[in-house]
Amino acid sequence: MAFGHRTRMGRDPGLHRPPAVVQDLQRVRRDKQLTMCRPEPPQAVIFDLDGTLVQTREASWRVFEKVSAAHDLDITTAEQFYEMFANNFFVSLRGLCRDAEHARVVEEDFMRSLGADYAPLMIPGMVDVVKSLVPHATLAVLSSNATEVIRRILRKNTLEYCFGHVFGGDVEPDKAKGIQRFLDDAAQGSGRRCQAFYDESAAGGAVPAGSTAIITDTVGDVEAAMRSGIRAVGVAWGMHTEEQLLAAGAEFVAIWPQEILAHLFAGATETTECACPASPAVALPPSLEVSARVQRRVSGAKALQARITPHRPLTPQNPQAITAAPIPGGAPVPVPGGAPVANGAESVADSELLLAVRLAMP
Repeated sequence: MAFGHRTRMGRDPGLHRPPAVVQDLQRVRRDKQLTMCRPEPPQAVIFDLDGTLVQTREASWRVFEKVSAAHDLDITTAEQFYEMFANNFFVSLRGLCRDAEHARVVEEDFMRSLGADYAPLMIPGMVDVVKSLVPHATLAVLSSNATEVIRRILRKNTLEYCFGHVFGGDVEPDKAKGIQRFLDDAAQGSGRRCQAFYDESAAGGAVPAGSTAIITDTVGDVEAAMRSGIRAVGVAWGMHTEEQLLAAGAEFVAIWPQEILAHLFAGATETTECACPASPAVALPPSLEVSARVQRRVSGAKALQARITPHRPLTPQNPQAITAAPIPGGAPVPVPGGAPVANGAESVADSELLLAVRLAMP
C-alpha cells in the first residue's frame, strides 16, 4: 500500500457464513455430541473390506476399467467408478447394463477379473486394529468382493482366523441382506480368537442389532446399517468423505485406524487374550529394581539389537562379524572384548545394548 493513498477496506471473506448444507451438518454433529451418551462397546463388529481394510481405489478401478471397456458400460474415469458406491455397487452396476442377461455376464466377468488381478495392500494400522478387537467382539467381513479374493487378502495378512463370518458379493450381493443374515444367525455370538476352531467357551447366541457395529467407507453401507438397526462407524480414508458419511447416519468417522478402538472400546475392561502373535515383552530379573526410565532404555536397546543383528554383513572390513561366525557343528566362537556369540548373532549389537544400559543407569 502506497503512502498517502487511502485503501477501501472490504469485508473479511473469513466471516462469510458457510453454505446451508454445511451449517446443517455442523448442527447435527454438535447436537449429537451434546445429547448422546457413549453407547456400550459392541458385541459384534462387521468390517467392510475394500476401502476400509485395504487400499482399494486405484486397485479396483484398474480392474473395472477393463471390464467397462469390454462391455461398453461407458465408465471411463475413476471418479465415475467411485460414484457407483454411493448406492449398493451391484445395483449401480446393473443400472449400466442393457438387460438382466447383460448384467449377469458383466458381473461374472468383473468377479472373475477381481479374483485374477485384484491385489490391494492393507490400510496401515488396520491389522493391529483387527487383532486388538478379537478378544472383545465377534468379527465378520461383509464385502461386495468375491469370497476367493477376501480369503486371499486375509490369509496374506494372517487375519483369516480372526473373523468368524465372511459374506462376499458372490454369497450375498445386497449389503442390507448380508447384515440381516448375520443378525439372524443364532450362533453368531461365537467367534474366533485367531485360531481355526470357534470359541466354544463363548456364550453364543444372537447378538442384538444395537450391539452390532459396521466399519465402512461408503454411504451405501451406512444406509444399509441404518435400515438394519445396527451402528455405523465410517472411515475417512476410503471412497466417501467424512461429511458424506456423517450425513448418511454414521455415528462417528475415524481419521486414523486407532480411533476405531478409542471410539468403540474406550471403556472396555476385557483382558482376555487371543492367539495372535505378539512381540515378546522385555523381562528384567525380579531382584533388579530400576526406574521406569531405565526400563524404557533397555527396551529401546533390545529393539535396536533386533534391527542391527540380521543386517550387518560379514566382510573383511567387519572382522568382528567374521570372528563371530559359528563353525558348522561346533560351539559358539568367543569374540574378543565381548560375550560368546551363537547362531550368527554379533557382539557389536551386544556392545551397543550394554552401552545403552550403562548410559541409563544413575
